Order: sequence, then structure tokens, then C-alpha cells
Amino acid sequence: MRKFVRFKRLKIIEQILIVLLGAVIIPMAISGFIINNINQQSMRSQLRESAVLVTNMVSEEVDVFLNSSLNELNQIKFTLEYLGGGSYAKKKYLRNVLKNSPEFKDLKILNTPQELMELHDYNLKHDSISIYTTMKNKKFLVATFDLNFVKNKLFKSLNEDKRQIYILSADGKLIANHNYKEKDFQATIKYLPKKLKPNVPVIFGNLKNQPFVYLKKTSPNITIIVNTTRGVTRKAINENRIKLILAVLLASFTVIFVVGLYTYYLYINIRQLFKGIIALSKGNYQRRIRLLTNVFTPYEIIFLAFEFNRMASQIHKSYLQLKKKNAELKELNEFRSNLIDTVSHEFRTPLTSIQGYTSRLLRQDIEIDEETTQKSLRTIKKQSERLSRMVEDLLVVPDIEGDRIRTKLEPLWLHKVINSALNLVKTDEKEFINNIAEDFPLIIADNDRLEQVFVNLLENAIKYSDENTPIIIESVIEDNIAKIYIKNECAIIPKDKLKKLFEKFTRIDDKTTRTTRGTGLGLFIVKGLVEAMDGTIKLYSNEEYGFIVEIKLAVFKPDEQKINE
Repeated sequence: MRKFVRFKRLKIIEQILIVLLGAVIIPMAISGFIINNINQQSMRSQLRESAVLVTNMVSEEVDVFLNSSLNELNQIKFTLEYLGGGSYAKKKYLRNVLKNSPEFKDLKILNTPQELMELHDYNLKHDSISIYTTMKNKKFLVATFDLNFVKNKLFKSLNEDKRQIYILSADGKLIANHNYKEKDFQATIKYLPKKLKPNVPVIFGNLKNQPFVYLKKTSPNITIIVNTTRGVTRKAINENRIKLILAVLLASFTVIFVVGLYTYYLYINIRQLFKGIIALSKGNYQRRIRLLTNVFTPYEIIFLAFEFNRMASQIHKSYLQLKKKNAELKELNEFRSNLIDTVSHEFRTPLTSIQGYTSRLLRQDIEIDEETTQKSLRTIKKQSERLSRMVEDLLVVPDIEGDRIRTKLEPLWLHKVINSALNLVKTDEKEFINNIAEDFPLIIADNDRLEQVFVNLLENAIKYSDENTPIIIESVIEDNIAKIYIKNECAIIPKDKLKKLFEKFTRIDDKTTRTTRGTGLGLFIVKGLVEAMDGTIKLYSNEEYGFIVEIKLAVFKPDEQKINE
């Protein structure tokens, strides 16, 4: 049976799409259809209720307008009835009222009901409306209002409403209107029942989504009709229906977009996990998983990536440490070989010289004069001092590397230290020009260490300077810092090689074509000693002088010394 029924293992994206279709899209479409029908029924009911509400609002506005107008007419009537002076005084008073009351278009006193009806018909034809009150003498005080003024009063709160409103007199004539259109007015009158219920808003007409409402008032005897036009229906039902459909579509697209974005990021991050695992299995310990982290990234994937990166970092760190240890072992082995080669080579010359002159002095078969004896002893002394300095240089290397150099900083006369170093290295083959004055200010340094620095530098200058060229020693003071220069003429040294001269076993000449003696530790030792005395050292090379050493040391300040003490 299993051979015939084989289910394909779906990927994450395929599973999410199936779940999305079955759990979101289809239920949302059905819900949208149901909500749309419910909304349509609700909007129909709301249109009917709002039409009745508008009818009542107009009725209340009519009552307010009539009551306020009648109150004003009654006040004018009472004033006229108690006003003396005859008809002239009354007309003058009415003119003053018209002048001060812009709401009235005209004020008249009529004698008969016939005149009242004629004025009423005249006003209707000329966009006016009249309201009257009966006086004690059976005459009529009539106020005429402009129809636009009445409309503004009655429909002021309905300016934004798109419904059509008609107010009919008892004889069916149109008194006032709002959003009037002749075609719609005739259609509305066509649906108006012949027998109207008084003082109750009634919905009439057989249009499905366009309710008509009338209100037959008995006081005053008018009929208010409200027509819900197609525009209002379209806005209330059709537009809401479209909005609802668009909302459902937008919600569906949003869900699809969010799920798609989530799936995309999930797929990318899972691929990153796969690539990281494969790279690690192939020995690439520097590979790190870089996730696209945002709100769509699950915590579990972030946790897995973090733990994987930490594991890879630890493996890579262990690998680097092992590699570093191997390099250190290799370097240590090279250092040991270089040290043995250098020491055996450099120590051989002074030892051979000492051994030769000592053997000469010990011979009994020849007679050696006093001058030769003294010369041999001076050579032995010089070579032994040189041997001692090389031993001292070798002993100071571990202290420099371990930052264990001890210095005794004190005020020193620079010219005395220089002279002492010159006495140790002075040779007839080289000329030394010492431009440091005896009154040069005191500097802060260690006497023995500074002498060792100058001895190394001067020996280095002797080895590498051109023949028949002097070695110059100078110094200046800038900003309470003593700058000491040792210069010798030689070929210009490239900048890249100049930077490496402070490293151990580094020499200017190549190892295979070495022409000068030396351990290659001199400048390394000098740099360590100068920095131990809180100084700095730099190397320069230019056309005037092939090699220049600049040492900066602090100048002694007696005032500061007193304060420190």
C-alpha cells in the first residue's frame, strides 16, 4: 500500500502557503461576504432612521422660527396698541423696526383677511413668506421674510447634508427647500400618499435604498418632505460596501505580505544555519552566521545562531592559540639559533684577541719590551670591556621584553655622560664632533643606562658610517624637552627598513653579505632603555645624513624637584 500512496515532504514555504490559504484567506473571504450583507442591512436601517431624524430636526427648526418670529410680532403689536399719535406714529415706528431688524423684509398692518391672502400669494410668487398676528382692532400685523433668510434659518444645521428637503404649504405650494432639483421634486411628489397622517414622521415610497419621509404638521399647517437621494445612498451603502471589500482585500494582502515576508526571512536564516554548519564541518572556523534579525526572526533561530557563533568563536580561538603557540615555538627556535650564531660569532673576535695577546705575554722564549707589553694589555682590556658590554646587552634583553628594567632617574650633566661613552668607544679611525656644551641643562635619566644607550648608538654609527666622515653629536631644548641627535653619513635607508631597525636581530646589511660586526640587538636595547627612562627615540634618514637618531629626555626643573620633595 505504501508503494502506491507516497506523500511528498513539503518544505516550510509550501506548508505555510497551505496553512495561509486554509486558515486565513478562505475564512476571511467568507467573513467579508457576511459582513458586507450585514452592513448593507444596517445602512438601510440607518438611512431610514436618519431621514426621520432630519425630518424632526426641520420640524423643530420651523417651530423655533415661527415662535421666535411670532414673539417679535407680538411685542411689536403690543407696542403699536399702546402707542399714541395716530397712524403716522405707527408707520414711523414700523419703519424704525425695519431699519433696526434686518431679518424683516417688510412690516404692514392689513385691514381684512382678503388683503392678507393676496399678500400671502404675492409673497410666494416673489420668494418671500409672511407671518401675521391679529391685533385688538381686528386688523392684522404682517411680517414678510425673505425666503433665503428663512432657508438659512431652517437648514443652517443641514448645510453638509445631501438630502433634499421640501416644505409645502397647506395648499401644496412649495414654501422652502434644501438641495432642490425639479426632477427629483416631481418624483417625490409622485410617491407622496394622498392621505397624510398628521404630526407623525412617515416613511413612504417603494425605492429599496431611497427612503422618503413626510411630516404633516397641523400647527402651522405645512408638510415637510425629506428625500434620500441616490448620492446619499451611494455614499452610505455603495461606498461603504466598496470600502469594506477593499478593507478585506487589504487585510488579505497584508496577511499574505507579512506571512510571505516572514517566510522569506525564515528561509534565508535557515539557509544561513545550513551554510554555517557545512563551513564548520569543512574546517572554516572563521565562518559566522549573520541573521537578518527583525520582528519576523524567531527567538529559537536567534538562539541557535548565537550558540553556533559562540561555539565557532571558541573553536577558532583555540585554533588561533594553537597556531600562535606554534609560531612562538618557531620564533623561539629561530631566536635560539640566531642567539647561538650571533654570540658564537661576536664573542669569537674579542676572545681570540684576548687569547692571542695573553699567549704572547706568557711566552718565555722571547723578550717583550715594556711598550709592547702595555699595548697588549690595553688591547686585552679593550676587548674584555667590549666582551663585557655584549654580555650586558644580552642580559638586558629579557628585562626589556618583560618590562622589568629598573632605572634610577636623577639629574645628570649630558656632556659628562657623552664623554664617558666616547672614552669607551673612541677609535683613531673615526672623528667625533661633540657639539654639546658643558653648561647644557641637567636632564633626568639613569647614568649607567644612558651611558649604555650612547655606547650602543656610537658603536652603531662607527660600524655603518662612510669612511672619512665624522660622527656628530648635538642637542637642543624645546618645550623643556632635551633633544639629542647622533648623526652619521651613509647611504639613505628606506622608510620600510628604517621602521624595522628597532626589532631584534635586525641589521642594515643583509645576513648573507654581512660586512660589519654586531648582534643586531643594539637599537632594540636602546629603545627599551630610553622608554624605561620616560623618553622617546626616533630614526631618520635623509640626503644630508644617512642615519640620524633623535632621543628626547626630560629637562630637570629645580622648582618641581623642591615641590616633589
